[in-house]
Amino acid sequence: MNKYDIIIIGSGLGGLQTAYILSKEGYNVCVLEKNHQFGGVTQNFVRDGVKFDTGIHYIGSYDKGQVLYNYFKYFGLTDKLDVTKLDSNGFDIISFNKEEKRYNYANGNKFTKQLIEYFPDEKEAIIKYWNKLQEISDSLPLFNFEYSPKFSPRNKDVTSGIYEYLNSITSNKRLHNVLTGTNMIYAGDKHKTPIYVHSVINKSYIDSAYKFNDGSEQLANELIKSIREFGGTVLKKKEVVNFSFKDKEIEFVETKDGELYYADKFISNIHPRRTFEMIPRDKVRKAFYNRVQSVKNTLSYYNLFITFKENSFKYFNSNVYHINGDSSWAASEYDEKDWPHYFMFIPTQKNPTDEYANGANIFTYMKYDEVAKWGNSTVEKRGNEYKAFKHQKNEQFLDAIELRFPNFRRHIKNIYSSSPLTVRDYTGCNDGAMYGLMKDYNNPLHSYFTPKTKVPNLLLTGQNTVLHGVVGVTIGSVLTAGEIMGLKYLFSKIKKSV
Repeated sequence: MNKYDIIIIGSGLGGLQTAYILSKEGYNVCVLEKNHQFGGVTQNFVRDGVKFDTGIHYIGSYDKGQVLYNYFKYFGLTDKLDVTKLDSNGFDIISFNKEEKRYNYANGNKFTKQLIEYFPDEKEAIIKYWNKLQEISDSLPLFNFEYSPKFSPRNKDVTSGIYEYLNSITSNKRLHNVLTGTNMIYAGDKHKTPIYVHSVINKSYIDSAYKFNDGSEQLANELIKSIREFGGTVLKKKEVVNFSFKDKEIEFVETKDGELYYADKFISNIHPRRTFEMIPRDKVRKAFYNRVQSVKNTLSYYNLFITFKENSFKYFNSNVYHINGDSSWAASEYDEKDWPHYFMFIPTQKNPTDEYANGANIFTYMKYDEVAKWGNSTVEKRGNEYKAFKHQKNEQFLDAIELRFPNFRRHIKNIYSSSPLTVRDYTGCNDGAMYGLMKDYNNPLHSYFTPKTKVPNLLLTGQNTVLHGVVGVTIGSVLTAGEIMGLKYLFSKIKKSV
């Protein structure tokens, strides 16, 4: 019989980090992954010799002593990951339309100094904004590597939106859109995004920003290696399809191949909606089940993976966020007619010292509704109509890219693309949501989930608990493991490791 102390469903970053903590502490842990590759959005793939990331494109707060560095040191990752720091004078670059002017995001104190140079009449607003980011970050001890019994943003930061806040400190729309120009990293929606989501994520990258030299799959590979060394089990092609109960608690899960896996506790790293769809209706209150099903997801995305002709496209050590228009709020203002209104452009290189890029990862928002008609299909088996749809979208996308990078097409060797269907199939999220559940300041309790659930021996981990992004998911894994072994005890162990 397959019997463990703890079973974790899904091998995304949150699931693997939670498994690492618990297996390191002596628990007999088993991770069940439905796909043939581990790692969720840490996965990479190769085309024409170019390695592409699928979800984690860069990480923040990774200078020595900063919050992610400290957590990753506990996970035994800091000496194993191959990373390079992005340009500290412009790790992210915001641009608009065909304008030559660019707005650089710089690291640390240079961030405000540079913004003030761009907007000399807005010095007061820029300083207010920066102080707000620091204030919110300081109010969340776990994001400052300090113990707290839970992750709990202050009420005013949960119930107020970043859009309203920026309007309260400046009437300069261009500054507003520069400050929210990277909102693709949190699927920003001006009608919903809480100020704390914007602040914590942006502050992380402003602290420092790094890229993976050989793909973000390093994260999954190193965590899995450690989990197995601690005695844990990590299995692929094991899709969980059913939870079986004994009285009020889960007794075992059944996988698609008919195997049964028993445990004392279960942790789900997959979407809460999918998790509770596998639980018998009489095991959770109807109101709670309906709440899980009704929470809106973030938008999905459409991705171009471009390989370049040799020595053709000069590499730059930054990410570009380009807006074809004047507003950065493409998520809430997304219209198929002017698609793509907004995109992120990430050049790749084979070696950190290469002068030329070997490829580019470029993505933009896309609604699942646009591909829903092929919803019953699987990868590589979606038919000619779908191929024609993608070809049309590729050409539209390239037209938009050429507004920012003139004659871009002449550098291209090959084009590969993915749609919300691809995201859905590899992440298990019903509509391919970019970052899972949408945090909504209009109804914060409705859209916020803690690791604890209404099932006594079921916990949640991953991007749908605390916050998405590598820092958010990492802290979420600590909170989840802390529910089992005691958070105060666990954090003391983590602190000592640093």
